Amino acid sequence: MKALIAVAACAVVAAATPAQTIPSPVARALADPVRADQQGDDARRQAAAVVAFSGLKPGQTVVDYLPGSGYWTRIFSGVVGPKGRVFALWPVAGARYAEKSLPALKGRGLANVTAEVQATNLPTAPVPVDLVWTVQNYHDIPNKGAGEPALRAFDAAVFRMLRHGGTYVIIDHADKPGSEMTGTETTHRIDPAAVKRQVTSAGFTFVGESRVLRNPADDHSKNVFDPAIRGKTDQFVYKFRKP
Repeated sequence: MKALIAVAACAVVAAATPAQTIPSPVARALADPVRADQQGDDARRQAAAVVAFSGLKPGQTVVDYLPGSGYWTRIFSGVVGPKGRVFALWPVAGARYAEKSLPALKGRGLANVTAEVQATNLPTAPVPVDLVWTVQNYHDIPNKGAGEPALRAFDAAVFRMLRHGGTYVIIDHADKPGSEMTGTETTHRIDPAAVKRQVTSAGFTFVGESRVLRNPADDHSKNVFDPAIRGKTDQFVYKFRKP
């Protein structure tokens, strides 16, 4: 039955991304019955396609930064398996966002997951990691007057965490071209070009983009929490690599 579910999961994503093959560890992780409570959101999030795009493999170490309810953390746990490690990290300034999610995630007893609120606002890990992943959080970093210095400090911290050849994936709500960071506190969007420029200036190489979350019907004018667009925003999926 698990094999049939995994094949079905691959087929759904293949219909949306015919050129992309979903690795079997990703398909198995998504099809695991333990994820039944979150599988209904997989298609909207294009989970199989974006995790496959990240290149995450069994045995690797991944950081899920500001993991929300732990949706991606739980998927990563299945992908990396018993020989891999997952760090679900909240910065100290975001401790309030972990009040419910952290106990719930720990309560799942995922042996390869370390979930914690860190003592600092910049992410750290006790070992070099293969992937740093953050979804719909990057646009928040320069807010409240922090500006580009905060982005530079964050990207530098990510660079230090990654092993050579490690991968940095950013998924966020796209703003219109040329807007730079003008909408990060108002519409909660960020210009993809600004992200690419900022991250590559920190020493990363831009690897490419997955377009599975792009939505040309989104004109970028609405706040991402507007009911008319919430859950359907135009999003970019960027992958960078530490040389």
